[in-house]
Amino acid sequence: MRALLIILSFLPLTLATLQVGFYKNSCPQAESIVESVIENRFFNDFSITAALLRMYFHDCFVNGCDASILIASTDDTPSEQDAGPNLTVRGFDIIAEIKSNLEAVCPNTVSCADIVALATRDAVVQSGGLNYSVPTGRRDGLRSDPNDVNLPSPSLTVSGALQFFTAKGFSLNDMVVLLGCHTVGVAHCAFFRDRLQDFNGSGLPDPTLNRTLLTKLNKTCGTVQKPLNQDKTAFLDQNTSFFIDNSYYKQLLVGKGILQIDEELAFDKSTANFVKTLASNSSGFLQLLADALVRMGNVEVLEGTAGEIRKNCSIFNSMLPPPVPSPVPPPSPPLSPPIAPSVPPSPAPLLPPAPSLLPPQPNSPSALPSAPTPSYLSPKSSP
Repeated sequence: MRALLIILSFLPLTLATLQVGFYKNSCPQAESIVESVIENRFFNDFSITAALLRMYFHDCFVNGCDASILIASTDDTPSEQDAGPNLTVRGFDIIAEIKSNLEAVCPNTVSCADIVALATRDAVVQSGGLNYSVPTGRRDGLRSDPNDVNLPSPSLTVSGALQFFTAKGFSLNDMVVLLGCHTVGVAHCAFFRDRLQDFNGSGLPDPTLNRTLLTKLNKTCGTVQKPLNQDKTAFLDQNTSFFIDNSYYKQLLVGKGILQIDEELAFDKSTANFVKTLASNSSGFLQLLADALVRMGNVEVLEGTAGEIRKNCSIFNSMLPPPVPSPVPPPSPPLSPPIAPSVPPSPAPLLPPAPSLLPPQPNSPSALPSAPTPSYLSPKSSP
């Protein structure tokens, strides 16, 4: 344990300006909502821990932890999900469920990048890992391009894989600890079939592979390469396949690493001793893993006013359809029809005839008898 603590004290702790409890005032329920969804999902499917750890890694190692891996591709615009290493990434429906629940309570507040980090932590806890604090305050990215995806291959050597990790600010020991996430999850046969029959073009299996495991894997995988959606899989940890523990390192020491990079850790002189240390101290590994996952979440994050807070994790806000305006309600009908007046308005009075300056003449209109008063000038009773 002492050796692990010494190693831990020299691990870089450089963090972005994220903070634990970032949503304390703007969305106090945020972390409990994430936790609730993960608990329910894990109860029905233990494999979500591996799925979310992989999503977290594949997101943060491509342009930083900005949820760019969540963007769904369209017929016109491919996204990171179309890149080869991401074709088997899953768990997008889990993030979508969490986002929907958060939007119902705190709209336009919690980023998808933070949801991925929090959901990964909660899944790790469900699988037996430590309950570590997650700094939040990330913003979501505005780019998702499959051409940006450049992830370490499972067939790399230790030195080859290390180049990818140091580019993101991680040390050799960090890499060994983060590869310990292979204590959960599976790998498709396509990623290690060459180790079973024609390792490095030799026509023979990898000599470091445990013979009993070799027989088992040959039976599982067969010799014919298959499309990923038809390919069989094998557990990366043949012992405690769904739990976060140091069993992975113990199996590396007896030749039971499934991927080449896994087994390389046990035989490369730069990592062999550290693998033995981790294999002998489970609690030390759990603490180192928690710390490494926190640092993973700080890789090239967007903060402040950079990026955006997506309303839907799979779509950039600029691509959302415009909101449908609310229909204008028709005017309310009058309570009762208008009542006609009982007496029609009186017409304007006739002007009196102008006085004549001439004396009345016979047969002149003024000498004629007065015409009777028109009926419309006479008082009328109401109808």
